[in-house]
Amino acid sequence: MLIAIVALLAGLALLIWSADRFVEGAAVTADHAGMPPLLIGMVVVGFGTSAPELVISGLAAWDGNPGLALGNAYGSNIANIGLILGVTALLNPIYVNSKVLRTELPILVVITLLVAFQLNNGDLDRVDALILLSVFSVVMGWAIIQGLRRRTDALARETDERLAIRKMSVRQAVFWLVFGLVLLVISSRIVVWGAVILAQGMGVSELVIGLTIVAFGTSLPELASSLMAVHKDKHDIALGNVLGSNLFNTLGVVGLAAAIHPLRVERIVLYRDWSVMTGLTLVLFAMAYGFRERGRINRVEGGLLLATYLCYNAYLVYTAMIK
Repeated sequence: MLIAIVALLAGLALLIWSADRFVEGAAVTADHAGMPPLLIGMVVVGFGTSAPELVISGLAAWDGNPGLALGNAYGSNIANIGLILGVTALLNPIYVNSKVLRTELPILVVITLLVAFQLNNGDLDRVDALILLSVFSVVMGWAIIQGLRRRTDALARETDERLAIRKMSVRQAVFWLVFGLVLLVISSRIVVWGAVILAQGMGVSELVIGLTIVAFGTSLPELASSLMAVHKDKHDIALGNVLGSNLFNTLGVVGLAAAIHPLRVERIVLYRDWSVMTGLTLVLFAMAYGFRERGRINRVEGGLLLATYLCYNAYLVYTAMIK
């Protein structure tokens, strides 16, 4: 089991580094290709930060480990809101200026609520996968239209400023895009192997390992990105990373995993994990939407988000230990 722990930790470290290189290369390549900054911020960066979840869940489904595939996706959503936005807002309140992000918030709420109907029958088959991927295509189409139309959105300005300081040629950007993707696949394979062996050795479910250790690890790139963004007063990038990632996880990651191999869903996923994910999503909407003024997540609210994440993970560990 020691080898599995070392493999899991080493795989996560390589995963975090390769994901950062992949997203960086993709963003700069898109910028050199003339893609609008808002489109880069919404699609390339927002969705690209979920590349680790996509590869890990896809490989887990291919290997017939549905608990790990689903736990990684939903656990990452919970970590994105509770851990990432919680820590970020605790250190520096997050202000929401982007109109596009304010539109994404209710979209994320609706999609999260609709997932309950798919989970209710105890499995996610290829029909469910087709629905998720179809909705994801619609969301992607909407994101592309917004990126082409809204040239003056706050998220576009912040992304443009972020790209302006990147000192990378086209050749370097393409190299890191390709090399980062290769390392992403290799490190994800190591993580999946280590997580499965660890779960078997500890006598806990792959679902719990996916919801805790793996989800935490795959969310670290978003945490680093959000902390750096808020430190530089780029608040919309911090929130945009989380919203884009959660949309991608819920639709693209789970949809692809279910398309590769239908996922058997334990009843506890709906009552425990989906409920926590949905509760955090609704709370985020109430905090960040800004019904009469611009949205804001203050330090107290950030502390509440973080406390919820810590309590949830403590409960998962406690229940896994007493079994």
